[in-house]
Amino acid sequence: MSTSTPPAPPPGTGEPPCARAAPRPGGLPAPTGWRRTLRRDWQMYSLAVLPLLFFLVFRYLPMIGNVIAFRRFEPGGSILGERWVGLRYVRMFLTDPTFWQVFRNTLWLGGLTLLFCFPVPIVLALLLNEVRRRGLKRFVQSVSYLPHFLSIVIVAGITLQMLATDGPVNQVLGWFGHEPVRFIQEPGWFRAIYVGSEVWQTAGWGTILYLAALTTIDEDLYEAARIDGAGRWRQIWHVTLPGIRPTMITLLILNIGTFMAVGFEKILLLYNPLTYQTGDVLSTYLYRTGVESNSFSYAAAIGLFEAVIGLVLITSANQLSRRTVGTSLW
Repeated sequence: MSTSTPPAPPPGTGEPPCARAAPRPGGLPAPTGWRRTLRRDWQMYSLAVLPLLFFLVFRYLPMIGNVIAFRRFEPGGSILGERWVGLRYVRMFLTDPTFWQVFRNTLWLGGLTLLFCFPVPIVLALLLNEVRRRGLKRFVQSVSYLPHFLSIVIVAGITLQMLATDGPVNQVLGWFGHEPVRFIQEPGWFRAIYVGSEVWQTAGWGTILYLAALTTIDEDLYEAARIDGAGRWRQIWHVTLPGIRPTMITLLILNIGTFMAVGFEKILLLYNPLTYQTGDVLSTYLYRTGVESNSFSYAAAIGLFEAVIGLVLITSANQLSRRTVGTSLW
């Protein structure tokens, strides 16, 4: 019985004729690669048109305005500035003592926010995951999620009313014979007030992603851990935490990327001239110098400096995460 060998591929192709796309009627080649994918899933890709337009119009096109950090801008003049001044505004804020005080405040508030607001949702998600009574679990979830849906204005108003000199907190302190504390006017209390309100508002909502990640962990891993004699704490340490580690790392990198962008709206509503010493951050300083004082070029230079630091932080965190734990955003 004789066997026939398949014909050799044409020179230069490196593949048999059957592997090449068959010509369509009329001699046109069949669409390949991204064209075929786009034609097959065009409805799905069409959903991304509006988000892409949003980012293009409101995120990327405004970046052109960063040029006024190096040009003198005057209200009513050219949108790209009147004349080139180079690094004049950069030298101005680098030699400004007020800027460095604001920069230190930003680092303090950003660091405290990251230190407390990042781990609290993880702990809350782990605790909720251990609750077996469905009614109690739903109640705790609803109560913890609710502050996220409140306006920042309402959250700031509640905070100011609670900590006012004649507010509920000082009334409770008065029952124990303590003098009223001026929480809102004391610079030393501002960081604790801001971080505490931020934890209260964001902790419950932050648990959603972690609870979703917990549902993807294979139950057989817990069963194997129980067979090996591991208790609940060891199961959490050796099974649960490694299972949600990719989610943790991703959110940590994103939080580090917004490290310098401490909440502008809430700080603007909570602080006052008496607490500028500890409450004034880059975003509020930019608002006062750019909008209230009409120093737009100076504010643009500081904003560009802040953006560069954020880019360096998120890139460094991503590289460090990739090298240490093997998980990264890109």
